Amino acid sequence: MSITTTIPRPAPAPDGVLLKVGELAERTGKTNRALRFYEEMDLLSPATRTQGGFRLYDSNAVIRIHWIDRLQELGFSLADIRDFLSALRDDDTGPAAMDRLRGFYAQKLIETRRSIARLESLKSEIVESLAYLHSCQSCAPATPRSACPACSSTARDGESVPRLVAALHEPA
Repeated sequence: MSITTTIPRPAPAPDGVLLKVGELAERTGKTNRALRFYEEMDLLSPATRTQGGFRLYDSNAVIRIHWIDRLQELGFSLADIRDFLSALRDDDTGPAAMDRLRGFYAQKLIETRRSIARLESLKSEIVESLAYLHSCQSCAPATPRSACPACSSTARDGESVPRLVAALHEPA
């Protein structure tokens, strides 16, 4: 069984269209307060303001919010993202900024692959435990739990007890 999660990418505002904070919140699934917090942390800036002081955002804001969401999924805090953006802004040239971004993503790819390997190992342990536990269905309903460690179910023929199951047995 494979479980995949796809985060829908928010639709950017058409070029030239400016969004009010509420419209941006609706388009990105964020709250107005979250967007203001992003501004306070220097993660997001309005493209302009109206004469009345209302913030107006362009299509880049939608893209930036999606980027922030993805980085948070990778385990970055908002402070980490702010610090990275600050360092990125310090690069005077495009190639320097892209080198920094490339290094940032390369490191995160290494960490992501490690996480996937850990999750694959956990998945294998869970599958093994479920297969083992399937044979527990052959016991009589009144069988006491204390009998589980010594179970001689023929479905298990020499199979060792998976760690995720063995950890629940009471010490003898």
